[in-house]
Formats: sequence, structure tokens, C-alpha cells
Amino acid sequence: MSDAATNLIVGATQGIGLEIARRIVANGDPVTITGRDLEKTRAAAAGIGPLASAVAFDLAEPHSIGPALASVGPVRWVIQAAIERDQNTVAAFDADRAIRLATLKLVGYTQVLHVLRERLTPDAAIVLFGGQAKDTPYPGSTTVSTVNGGVEGLTRSLVHELKPIRVNVVHPGIVGDSPYWETRQGALEATLARTPTGRLTTMADIVDATLFLLTNPAMNGVYLKVDGGLHAN
Repeated sequence: MSDAATNLIVGATQGIGLEIARRIVANGDPVTITGRDLEKTRAAAAGIGPLASAVAFDLAEPHSIGPALASVGPVRWVIQAAIERDQNTVAAFDADRAIRLATLKLVGYTQVLHVLRERLTPDAAIVLFGGQAKDTPYPGSTTVSTVNGGVEGLTRSLVHELKPIRVNVVHPGIVGDSPYWETRQGALEATLARTPTGRLTTMADIVDATLFLLTNPAMNGVYLKVDGGLHAN
């Protein structure tokens, strides 16, 4: 990796994004992390170490992304790990929440790449985060399932528009030690009982999968489920 290039992790003040940033820095490479709140993002970067820097923007406000990233580059890896969870049914549809989530992932993810496209190194690689609600919808997942399916459609386009830069997707399952899931023991126990590996997916598993997609030169246009085979097909 070029000493001059950074690695951008969008959505890295906590959870999986933060763990990805820590792993990259532990390997001796720099990261730029993002969050919505600048002070919180700076605090997270300080906790990672001197190889981490911080910028702040909200993916759901795409016009703020360019100015926020103006000083960032060149960039080798782009990991877009920012997600939001939304309970939205057709019967009780909240259009504002739906617009925010669709904008965040489909427009915001794309805007980040639009802004950085001329600053990506020749060996750059990109990983987007989807989610398995696209394949396993549930009551309230109307928007989430639709948007995560849209992330795959976006990836198909990006593979061709950004070639030879590689673009892949991680679809995490329920992650047992993530801040969101670790307090939901009932859901974790039910998931564990149905998972063929007999263990819950961990944040370290998602980090490993992300780095595999970033570093393996044959991985391009891949939609990788990381769930212990829970939704094998």
C-alpha cells in the first residue's frame, strides 16, 4: 500500500466500521473514518491511534459529502459500512424515514464514489454493506429489504463504471457481539439455534470478510453473505 494513500471507512465511530478501522491500523496502514458528528468521530479516531483521521458528514445529505471529503486523498480502499435500521410497513408507511434510508445507501454511497473517483489509486477496491433483509424480509423490513436489494443493483453498475477498480458487497447476518445485537438475547438465542455452524457471526468475522474482498484480486461483483450458513441457498 502506498504510504500516501489512506483508506476511507464510512460509518466507523462504533460497531463493525470501527473494528475494520482498528484492524487496518493494526496492520500499519492509515485510515480516514467518518461519522455524522465531528467531535464523536474525532474521539473515535483518537482512540484508534495516530494513523487515524476523522471527517464528518451525513450520507443522507449527499450535497454535504463533497465539501467534507475535499481534503481526503489519494484513497486505496473505500469501505461503506454506514447503515441505519428502519421499521417501516406498508400499513404504517413513514415516507420521510424511507426517503432517508434510500438516500443514505443508494444516493449517499454513490456520491462518495463520485466525489472520490479521481482520487482512487490504480489498485483501489471498494466494499459496500448491504444486509440480509434483502433475502429474508420480515414485518417492518419494507424499506430495508428494498434498499439492500438496491445495493446489489448499484454494485453491478459500479463494477462496469469503475473498472478495473473492484467493487463488492458484504451482507452481514445477525452479528452476536455488535453493539446493536448484543443486548437482544432472545433474537441471538433463536439465531444460534438455527445456524448450521453452531456459533453466532462475530464482528471479527465481518472484518475478515471485508478484508478478503478488498485484498483478493479475483473478487469483483461478489455479494458475500456472512451468517454461518443460516440463509444458505
